[in-house]
Amino acid sequence: MKNIAIIVIAFLMTFGQAFAQNKKENSKKMETTEQYTFQLSEKVTRQKVSFKNRYGIMLSGDLYLPKNSGNEKLSALAISGPFGAVKEQSSGLYANQMAERGFAVVAFDPSYTGESGGEPRNLASPEINTEDFSAAVDFLGIQKNVDREKIGIIGICGFGGFALNATAIDKRIKAVATSTMYDMTRVMSKGYNDAVTLEQRTKMLEQLGQQRWKDAENGTFTYGPEGNKALKGDEPQFLKEYYDYYRTKRGFHKRSVNSGNSWTATTPLSFMNMPILTYIKEISPRPVLIIAGEKAHSKYFSETAFQNVNEPKELVIVPNAVHVDLYDKVDVIPFDKLETFFKGYLK
Repeated sequence: MKNIAIIVIAFLMTFGQAFAQNKKENSKKMETTEQYTFQLSEKVTRQKVSFKNRYGIMLSGDLYLPKNSGNEKLSALAISGPFGAVKEQSSGLYANQMAERGFAVVAFDPSYTGESGGEPRNLASPEINTEDFSAAVDFLGIQKNVDREKIGIIGICGFGGFALNATAIDKRIKAVATSTMYDMTRVMSKGYNDAVTLEQRTKMLEQLGQQRWKDAENGTFTYGPEGNKALKGDEPQFLKEYYDYYRTKRGFHKRSVNSGNSWTATTPLSFMNMPILTYIKEISPRPVLIIAGEKAHSKYFSETAFQNVNEPKELVIVPNAVHVDLYDKVDVIPFDKLETFFKGYLK
C-alpha cells in the first residue's frame, strides 16, 4: 500500500518538502539584501513591527502605510499567508497594494515561522494561527493612526481558512476576504477532494503516534525529509505551479517553509480533528469576500466555504487563474475588488 502519511499529508509534500533542493546552493543564488519578492510602491512606506499573541509568542510584521496620510485615522487590514510562506512573499505584496489604496496594513509571519518567535521552528497550529490574526488586530487597534472600528483581514491560501475562523470568533473584525483559500484542517484530515478513507486516516494517526515516541526518545523534534533536487516532470500540474513560485526567483525566500525547508513531522496532529470552519455562519452580518481561480485545484475549498457562510457574501472566480496566480500576479489578483469591498464595509 502506498505510504499513508504521503496520502494524507500530501499538502506537506506540496508546500515544501517535495520541492526541497540544496538550501545552501539556492540561498546563494537567490538571496538579496532585503529579499522581498516584490517592489515597494513609491506611494507606500514600510517599517518592521512586532507584537505578541495571547500565547506570549512574539510575531514579526511589516507595517505598510500610504504616504502623506497625515493625521487621518485610517481603515486597517491584517494579512497573512500562504500556508508556509513569509511576509516578504505574497502577504507583503497584498499589503503593499492595499496600502497604496489608502489602508494601514500589517503583513505578518505566523507563529513558529519566518522572523516570528515560537519553538520548535516550522510548526503550524489551527488554534494558534487563528489567534495570530487576532493579535494582529490587537496591534492595529492601538495605533494612533488607525480607526479600531474599521479593521478587516485578508487570508491567503491556508490562512484564508484561519481568517474565516478568526472572524467568526473575533467580533472586532468588521470584514474578511480570502484569496485562493485552503481549509487546512479539511485537507489534512480528509486529503485532497476528501479522498482519504477511515482506514487510511487510522493508519496515519498510528504513524504520527509512533513519531511522537521517536521524538520523545530523542528529546528533539523530527522534521520532514528533503525531497528531490528537481521535479521529475511527471508530477501533477499544481505541484509544478507551486514549484514555479516557491523554488524560483519569482517567489523564493530562504525563510519560507515552502521554499525548501520542512515542517515538523508531527505538524498534522492538531489539524486532524479540529475543523476550523465549523462556526463561519456566525460571521454574519459582517461581510465575506471569497476569491478563487477558475482553474485552481483548490477552488472547491472556496466554493464550500461560500456555501456555508451567511449573507452578506460574495464569491469572485477569476477567469483562467490557477492557485498560485493569486499569490503574486498583480494584473490577475482583483485588487480593485478588494479595495471596493473593504472601503464599502469599513465605514
